[in-house]
Amino acid sequence: MVTALADVRRARRIAEQVPDPELPMLTLADLGVLREVRMTPEGTVVADLTPTYSGCPAMSEMRAEVFARLTGAGYERVEVRTVLDPPWTTDWITSEGRRKLAEHGIAPPGPAPRPAPGPVPLVLSPRREAVCCPRCGSTDTEETSRFGATSCKALWRCRACREPFEHVKEI
Repeated sequence: MVTALADVRRARRIAEQVPDPELPMLTLADLGVLREVRMTPEGTVVADLTPTYSGCPAMSEMRAEVFARLTGAGYERVEVRTVLDPPWTTDWITSEGRRKLAEHGIAPPGPAPRPAPGPVPLVLSPRREAVCCPRCGSTDTEETSRFGATSCKALWRCRACREPFEHVKEI
């Protein structure tokens, strides 16, 4: 039992270090997409990943890299599963992950929106959110495009320092 527990911990440490293909400054652990690593009674290491978005193109790369690192570390039987429930939320990004995003000029997300109980309200005007510029810290910023280089990011510009930056969207 102790050996199996040590094997699971070792496998988790290995899987946690896999970088995200779209945000390589983050590991899968930083991003919160690595849900669980466990071992079956037959000795198969099972790693569960949750995509940030439905149809996320980086998932196949993540699965392949987790598989490669675990088999490369000597685990003979490895299975990487995609888990969709509960869906990923930006709240799962660790504080270390948020720090790394800001350090690399990407504004980290704020708290994910929480649906209110009852009917979904119809909102006809754009909602103004304050996004801090990762370069100067100003909240005098504006969204220039809802769509960035990846589906999880938007393009913003700081009115104070005039620099453009990406922002990870809250979901």
